[in-house]
Amino acid sequence: MNKTLLVLVFLLGGILAQGSAWSAQALSWEDCVREARAANPELLSAQAKLEQAVASKDITRSTRLPQVSAAAGHSISKAEGRDSAKSSSYSVSGRQLLFDGSKAANDLAAAREDIKSAAYDQQVVSSNVLLQLRTAFTGLLAAQELMGVTKDIVSRRQQNMDLVTLRYEGGREHKGALLTAQANLAQAAFEYEQALRNLELYQRRLSKELGRTTFVPVTVSGTLEVAPVDQAKPAFEALVDDTPLLKQLAARKEAARLGVKSAKADIFPKIYADAGAGKSGSSWPPSTHDWSAGISVSFPLFEGGEKQASLARARAAYEQLKADEKSGRDGVIYTLAETWTSWQDAAARVAVQEKFLEASALRSTIAEGEYGMGLITFNDWTLIEDALVNHQKAVLQAKMNALTAEAGWLQAKGETLDE
Repeated sequence: MNKTLLVLVFLLGGILAQGSAWSAQALSWEDCVREARAANPELLSAQAKLEQAVASKDITRSTRLPQVSAAAGHSISKAEGRDSAKSSSYSVSGRQLLFDGSKAANDLAAAREDIKSAAYDQQVVSSNVLLQLRTAFTGLLAAQELMGVTKDIVSRRQQNMDLVTLRYEGGREHKGALLTAQANLAQAAFEYEQALRNLELYQRRLSKELGRTTFVPVTVSGTLEVAPVDQAKPAFEALVDDTPLLKQLAARKEAARLGVKSAKADIFPKIYADAGAGKSGSSWPPSTHDWSAGISVSFPLFEGGEKQASLARARAAYEQLKADEKSGRDGVIYTLAETWTSWQDAAARVAVQEKFLEASALRSTIAEGEYGMGLITFNDWTLIEDALVNHQKAVLQAKMNALTAEAGWLQAKGETLDE
């Protein structure tokens, strides 16, 4: 009787702790997506990288536009034995690039490819966050349901121990059976306590993916029901070209190809048109007009092989990214096949585990009556009870695995939080 009261007190404490953890309003999947899109640090970092790429393109474009500057000055100078001299001036000058072998044009085109790459990288990050968020959401949903499952197991183990105790006190059961029933109850109580600790762990994981800076216990709404899956095998080779990762690699490769053209163009001379106008004189404001206009050519004669080395580096970078694209394509195709297979297996396993649970529940109901009438031994009965407990937990785990595997398949296809 003392042990029974101990378990009841333990359960009451767990339920109260659970209630305090679940006091907040439950978040739906849509709520989590909206919050993650606004605050997830990985998404914010990817957005900042995209903005950097846009700014870099604007910087690159500026070299093709006229460069205009203004200057003004006034000075006084004096030499020994001479009167002081004053001079004043102001001017406006400009320079326009006329020819550079298309280097600026190639740099600008490469910068546009860098923007594409950053945009695709943002999609890749969003796809990864989708997987992480879905895994955390599903894990918390399963942890919440596990609280109910483990609570039911504790209650069942308590009933079993009460039955064994009655039979032991009546001289119809040995002490080993009683100790085993007590151990089973202690195990169930431990698993309930463990489930409560894991609940907070999954809450923290979800809070991390949501981008929250302060931890507050949260709950989620929904079910772990696994929808029927389409068993038709998709054409993985056709899907691969639409994945953000492969598009990102292709954009990087194209930027590198344009980088080679830019490095080649850098060997050509650069031609500029220069013009300027202003006034100068010994007083302010100056009164003497002056102007200038002309063409200038810049051509390096010797730089220690810098430009040739830059061209060789650009070519090597292009070859590297060509290989990266091929490797990435092969890797994505395999990942698509692997995640689809895992998803199919995990979804099919749910139905199998549910059949085992149905059979175990019926066997347990029959066996409990038979044990109470002395028709089966304690050893046979406890094996049946253990099977029921294990199948209850196995069904929950199978559903969680199936939903997580589905999230992995969506991530492999490149679906994002926006979708």
